[in-house]
Amino acid sequence: MKYSIWALIGLLAGALLVFSCSKKEDEDELVPVLKLSSPTMGAEGGSQWVKVAAEKTWTLSVEYAAGSGDWVSLEKTSGEGSASVYMTVTPNEGDNPRRATVVLKTRKYEDRKELVQAGNVASSAPLWLELPALDQPQLGFFTHAMDGSAYISREKSGVRNWSFYYDYTAFVSWWVAYPLNKGLRGSGSRTDNWQATDPLLPASAVCDLSSGSYGGGWTRGHQIPSADRLDYVPNITTFYPTNMTPQDYDFNCYIWADLENAVRTYSSNCDTLYVVTGADVRNSNTWSGYKAGHAAKVPTHYYKALLRRKGNSYSAVGFYLPHASGIANNDYRNYSCSIDELEQHTGVDFFASLPAFLGADEANAIEAADPATTLKNW
Repeated sequence: MKYSIWALIGLLAGALLVFSCSKKEDEDELVPVLKLSSPTMGAEGGSQWVKVAAEKTWTLSVEYAAGSGDWVSLEKTSGEGSASVYMTVTPNEGDNPRRATVVLKTRKYEDRKELVQAGNVASSAPLWLELPALDQPQLGFFTHAMDGSAYISREKSGVRNWSFYYDYTAFVSWWVAYPLNKGLRGSGSRTDNWQATDPLLPASAVCDLSSGSYGGGWTRGHQIPSADRLDYVPNITTFYPTNMTPQDYDFNCYIWADLENAVRTYSSNCDTLYVVTGADVRNSNTWSGYKAGHAAKVPTHYYKALLRRKGNSYSAVGFYLPHASGIANNDYRNYSCSIDELEQHTGVDFFASLPAFLGADEANAIEAADPATTLKNW
């Protein structure tokens, strides 16, 4: 077949136009984003939403770790533009955790998110990474939703806020545990909206700190800091008396404040930081005044246990500080320790569900890691 020179030029121009448009289409495509409602699920399985933020045609698929089988299903595996895709996870009958990767692909880009399902390990506590073991039957375990009410489930309560392990005779929580990242921190300012009670406990079970401190010269010391929940209503929950302990003023304003600021910095450099803040009252013989309606036990030590998740990598470190004004100007890093050492100091089994998600060997290595090395990498 013969073509005139003008016909050949036309064909070439058309081809160049198609190539140019295809190239421009790729260049104009925004990078798609895949988001799981939660990167971890309990052994019982269940469902969650997978969020796809994309402009172009996309596909979803699931890749499984060797030997884990087919245990994740998606209601749809392709589409165009942004969408919410319902994902169902079958129960894990085995003792070991299992992993899968959800993969979002467009013509030009790919985004991958790992999903970890816990092994079928019996536990009386929710399988949240921040929670220590609940092994003290005389204490009360409670979890707040972001509005301060009792947390029931993600479907009914939304995102969990903070949990506490309450000592009804010492009138303080042994620890407060919570996840921390930029989204959970929110934005706003300190409300100073001191509460007379906690909606999860009767008024007679707590110190009324709404109009002042405990008496006896002790200040009201937060366990989850006000600055870790800055949205207006969640910030008010940090002023519940169950979040307070009688604390030395200089300790509170200097070394403890420095450590709290460091924790927020650590959380900004990872996906999520799981935080346990505790007040060690087991061997205390010191009590506050009765200005708040009850005398509360004054902790001998304060501590923090931190578990950092960045991508698929986990690391952890602890801090155990004597409750004394004499260390107010010291460097909080002088009191760092491994999680294993912190467990010896406090008698608390931290991050009790970690073996269910990572396996016992990896969890043990994380909890035994040298704190100085860990902090250098944070």
